[in-house]
Amino acid sequence: MLDTRAGRLAASWAGTGPPVVLLPASGRAASDFDPIRARLAARYRTVALDWPAMGDSPSPERPEGLSASLLADGLEDALEAMALGPAVVIGHSVGGFAAARLASRAPARVRALVLVNAGGFGVIRPLERLFCAVKGRAWVTRMIEGRFARFHTRRRTEEAARMIARVDEARHRPGFAEVVAAVWRSFPRQESRLEREARGIRCETLLVWGARDPIIPVRASWQTTRPFGAAAA
Repeated sequence: MLDTRAGRLAASWAGTGPPVVLLPASGRAASDFDPIRARLAARYRTVALDWPAMGDSPSPERPEGLSASLLADGLEDALEAMALGPAVVIGHSVGGFAAARLASRAPARVRALVLVNAGGFGVIRPLERLFCAVKGRAWVTRMIEGRFARFHTRRRTEEAARMIARVDEARHRPGFAEVVAAVWRSFPRQESRLEREARGIRCETLLVWGARDPIIPVRASWQTTRPFGAAAA
């Protein structure tokens, strides 16, 4: 367990070799990476982090005070505590936000980036601000998070079913709804925008996007590439 500014973060390790860091989305667990982790662990030393109140991480003292920016702070603290060398960092949604901000602020820690439907890029329109405000209420998140996961995950596979089951189980655990709601409230804030910071990223970057993502649509992937210029693959 790692002590960070975001709270205590659980870390799990698998494999040997150059380090690869796995960062899940808000409301999800590091075990979301299980379908690819065994193959990665055959060549790399993988470390997967659970955000506060998710997966194996406990709730922070003030779950309502979390934000996307504070999770990124927590990532910086976790990597410093683990003393990893330059790592490939794979981040989904808010995990992608945290990974990209890390590459901007601490480039020596990041060998390459894989951003999967990453947050922090693109224009947030009034309707999207309203959605973040509504989803940013803990009682709303507690009530709809299971249905939200089903809506967001269009394909029905065994792994998707396990992920949805984890969400159904987690939404009533202490601090979960409060943390997830707080992160959603933080998305429209200027501190959660990366368009300017990302211009300083120079490592190789792979953007991965779901063509049918109903929350962060594929058009956002084109907006994400602008700050990276030639650095994005």
